[in-house]
Amino acid sequence: MHEVEIAVAILVATMRAATPLVLAGFGELITERSGVLNLGVEGMMLMGASIGFIGTVATGSPVIGLLLAMLAGAALALVFGVLTLSLMANQVATGLALTIFGVGFSALIGVSWIGIPLQGIATGIWPNLSTQPPIIQQLMLLDPVVWLAVLVPFIVHRFIYRTRAGLVLRAVGESHDVAHALGYSVIRIRYLAVLFGGAMSGLAGAYLSLAYTPMWSENMVAGRGWIALALVVFSTWKPAYLALGSLLFGFVTIAQFQAAGLGLALSPHLLAMLPYLATIVVLVLISRDATRLKLNAPAALGRPFHASA
Repeated sequence: MHEVEIAVAILVATMRAATPLVLAGFGELITERSGVLNLGVEGMMLMGASIGFIGTVATGSPVIGLLLAMLAGAALALVFGVLTLSLMANQVATGLALTIFGVGFSALIGVSWIGIPLQGIATGIWPNLSTQPPIIQQLMLLDPVVWLAVLVPFIVHRFIYRTRAGLVLRAVGESHDVAHALGYSVIRIRYLAVLFGGAMSGLAGAYLSLAYTPMWSENMVAGRGWIALALVVFSTWKPAYLALGSLLFGFVTIAQFQAAGLGLALSPHLLAMLPYLATIVVLVLISRDATRLKLNAPAALGRPFHASA
């Protein structure tokens, strides 16, 4: 039984570590499925983390903080959409600029909130929790955002492959000219996809500052936005693989703590770099199979759409 409890504890920690990757990754998956490449995930997550923390401290309501974080992420995504979809700016350059802006602006507005304590998102939402077995208690103590992240892969998979709207989204991402000829508003669909991706990134950032480590510190996202982007490619734009990849990277993220608990004599700096090292290794392995990437990537990804075409 003791081994089972340890396994459940590792699973719970992995789910918590994977939650921001799932939320941001699936938001970016929808964005890229529409044919838009937004590299500003890191910046939108940071804005969500800062605005969500400030909103929660100011109002005392984590729900309001989460909503404000989603609005902040969507607002940055809207700026990206205006520049790339309406003004035809380069998507790669604009996404990188969005990340730089998010890093700087979140640090600016959050400087006076550093070190302020926060209780975090309540987890005791289940009745009679104390009467349950220890294993069940560990699962029931997961906060609602984690359970939302559990549902997101199923919801997105059903949306993409089982609904008409998902079919239209994929059509726009594969050939915007054909979708336009069939009467679909390519720009409107891409705007909606970009806004969804921004809102999910903002929510992912808020989860970090409100639940995972309930505090605000500059650049606390620590590259998770880039890992989420890498996971979308790692999954070849498939929801099931993206969910599994997020869990894998979540497990790698907590490996440093598990190794310390097991008494392994490894440098903490080496353990801290494991998630990023794993990202590099995965991308190198994926890039060796260029044919597989071309077959699964949305054909219109990163290509601007001209309504007159």
